[in-house]
Amino acid sequence: MSPGPPPTRDEWTTLFSAHLEQLMLRTTTVLENAAFSGLLLHSGTEHYVFRDDFTYPFKVHATFKQWAPISAVPDCFVYVDPDRDRPLLIFHQPQDFWHRAAPVPDTYWSDSFEIRVATDRASARGHLPHDLSRVAFIGEAFPELTTFGVGSVNPQYLLAALDYPRARKSPYELACLREANRLGALGHQAAAVAFAAGASEFEIALAFMGATGQREKELPYNPIIALNEAGSVLHYQMQQTQRPSVRHSFLIDAGCEFAGYASDITRTYSYSDPDFRALIGAFDDLQQALCGEVRAGVDWPDIHQRSHVAIAGWLRDAGLVRTDPQETVDSGLSAVFYPHGIGHLLGLQVHDAGGTLGGPDGHEIPRPPRHPTLRLTRRLEAGFVVTMEPGVYFIRQLLDQARASPLGKHIEWSRVAQLERFGGIRIEDDLAVTDAGCENLTRAAFSTTIAPGA
Repeated sequence: MSPGPPPTRDEWTTLFSAHLEQLMLRTTTVLENAAFSGLLLHSGTEHYVFRDDFTYPFKVHATFKQWAPISAVPDCFVYVDPDRDRPLLIFHQPQDFWHRAAPVPDTYWSDSFEIRVATDRASARGHLPHDLSRVAFIGEAFPELTTFGVGSVNPQYLLAALDYPRARKSPYELACLREANRLGALGHQAAAVAFAAGASEFEIALAFMGATGQREKELPYNPIIALNEAGSVLHYQMQQTQRPSVRHSFLIDAGCEFAGYASDITRTYSYSDPDFRALIGAFDDLQQALCGEVRAGVDWPDIHQRSHVAIAGWLRDAGLVRTDPQETVDSGLSAVFYPHGIGHLLGLQVHDAGGTLGGPDGHEIPRPPRHPTLRLTRRLEAGFVVTMEPGVYFIRQLLDQARASPLGKHIEWSRVAQLERFGGIRIEDDLAVTDAGCENLTRAAFSTTIAPGA
């Protein structure tokens, strides 16, 4: 599906206004049920490196940026009171000649808030009602919070009631996720060009960031830029500066952020080997078939289980295992090559909150016993956004364990030896669930976006 052109500013304003209205209605019900009169949301605090005078990279809390799309300003507050005409945004502008303070927002969403400026937390408190005894604070506690007089700090039952409906994205949130995918597609295309030109992992990462216009601390997560056997490390983080003497493959797992919403995209490339390129093509077909199973009403663990069967068939066709697909799954052999979940919720966080919640009361839907790391156990609903990311890897630790176990006799070790220099294959798209199926945000972005030089 083509995403069409990005919204105009007026269209963004309309989308955000409707989003905020929906969020306020939902939050009002939650507050009434929890006997609170309001919410006080904090953007977060900068933290200093131990025994040093500079801070770690700052990230705004997800619960805050769901209301106010501010990505890099600490010590801002959103005060939500259903009796107010508009939420109150207290914007932090410190008096500091060492650093440049962020400007007061003047954008498509600004008029949805009453905005007041505070130079520090003490002045922020002065903009709030005197009595906060029935107000719940959401965020990381800071020393001065003890003087604010809030009724509760991060009550778990309230957090669950706020997290549970976050899985269903508003039209505004879907528009943000489309834009995050468009930016991600630009970066991926530039990274692929850099890989083909012989760049190092670090140089590829620079190409990705240059095409997206986002610095590393602005990205939703540290990009995984893995050449050759490094693709077998699930969360590879090294970004080697030296170009490898021989290149075989490239696995990139990298996304972008727009207005606080993340994309999460993975692609795998062969440098010149036609056999590995064909395996990637077959795996892409497998991934697209799994995307075709996504629709409202489907239990996500069922898709995960079917992904094991599909990958077991791919392993047999690739000449890596001797057993039939169901036996490969039942014996646990598929998990030797595919040790992670098929995907997760996506939104304000890369691994978005509420993936295992069974309801706003906070009860959990258990993970399958054989798949204890699965991040999503819910039944899909229209409006959910999920990642679809099957993968196969040649992980030395898992292969050594399999070789020493009864599983080893079912593995074609000569074929493993041929392929392990490539590291692995993972392909990941972001999908917006609908009643009839899903909108593939990632494929649509790639089909309409061309990075310079791509």
